[in-house]
Amino acid sequence: MNLGSDMQQNIQTELNFSSVPAGEAREAGREETESLSTVNDPEGPASTNGWMEEVCERENLKEALRRVKANKGSAGVDRMTVGGIADYLKQHWPAIREQLLSGTYEPKPVRRVEIPKPDGGVRKLGIPTVLDRFIQQAVMQVLQRHWDRTFSNHSYGFRPGRSAHQAVAQAQQYIAEGYGWCVDLDLEKFLDRVPYCPLVIEKVVAADR
Repeated sequence: MNLGSDMQQNIQTELNFSSVPAGEAREAGREETESLSTVNDPEGPASTNGWMEEVCERENLKEALRRVKANKGSAGVDRMTVGGIADYLKQHWPAIREQLLSGTYEPKPVRRVEIPKPDGGVRKLGIPTVLDRFIQQAVMQVLQRHWDRTFSNHSYGFRPGRSAHQAVAQAQQYIAEGYGWCVDLDLEKFLDRVPYCPLVIEKVVAADR
């Protein structure tokens, strides 16, 4: 869309943030430095050795459990609720840990749910079990520590220290610099069609697990 001069001026006036609030990648009340400029390292880590051990570290697991409980959410195919995960881990964690470290852990199938869209059709969701969400969160935290710095500086969604408000502030800056066009697009079923495995193998050639 073409942003006329009057509209550009109005946008700049309405979106004049004096401070940048916390974004969707973080929780309210948790302190974390936000910065629009991050160190970008496109090469990424040289090796992934020891990462699964990091996943299984006590503090990482405690944080993963805290986040899963905070996010709540529905049960998966095994019907275990968020409230039951702590007791389950007390009984079964040693065996689960061994499976993770040996590369033999197998996630359960996701529970398929269809959510009606306002404009018709349905959005298909896959709900993992609470245990698998806990493990995914623990893995994500480690991957994020090592790989976030390789992401584009123009990417703001669901990243630590980044927010939608920062993206809007960056758009303001582009408008102030004289850019007059904005492109809004959504690729249909994009995430359903991305060949994740080939992309990961191509990028993370040093991965051993």
